Amino acid sequence: MTSSFRRILTINPNSSASVTAAIDEAVAPLRIVGGPEITVVGLAEGPPGIASQRDADSVVMPLVNRVARDDADAFVIACFSDPGLHAVREAAGGRPVMGIAEWGILRALTLGERFGIIALSAQSIRRQQRMVRQMGVEARYAESWSVGASAVETASADIRERLIEAGRALVAQRGADVVVMGCAGMASHRAAIEQAIGVPVVEPSQQAVAAAIGAVLLRQ
Repeated sequence: MTSSFRRILTINPNSSASVTAAIDEAVAPLRIVGGPEITVVGLAEGPPGIASQRDADSVVMPLVNRVARDDADAFVIACFSDPGLHAVREAAGGRPVMGIAEWGILRALTLGERFGIIALSAQSIRRQQRMVRQMGVEARYAESWSVGASAVETASADIRERLIEAGRALVAQRGADVVVMGCAGMASHRAAIEQAIGVPVVEPSQQAVAAAIGAVLLRQ
């Protein structure tokens, strides 16, 4: 099978159409001639946004079931909680599964010494702290900074200044020299934030899809 017939399924685990659209727009530059098809879908069974651990846990089995019945060559879980990542990997039967938080953080480690995360809420920060501990990268973690918003709100232009302020605070007050966007819905703001705060800003959906493309083309 040639690469042009391979497919990566990117799943937004919430049911927000605006967030799904933001992810689709963010990964558009990765739809290259000869590369895998990149499909972006929402999860109808998911909540409007994933704010609490309960929200994240509620989409694990729907994600597992969605992946198990799909014939895609690789999958991306496009939520910064990486809900059900390991269960979904089991369901994928050896096909690559990328979580955007994991890949966003891994990319940040190559761009600076200390990464900060723009978080949706205080609940999001707690999950991010757990993930950083689980990945064993606490020494490189500056902090997370909440903008007090929902996933749906991050897809609109109205929140851009709050995202920029959070990025500036991570740099000026917490010593971050690279910033990770902690929600897939923030994707359209990446360039504006980076220009405003003067350090690299990582959009995690792009990084996870890029990694999936490499895995598919290299058959790894």
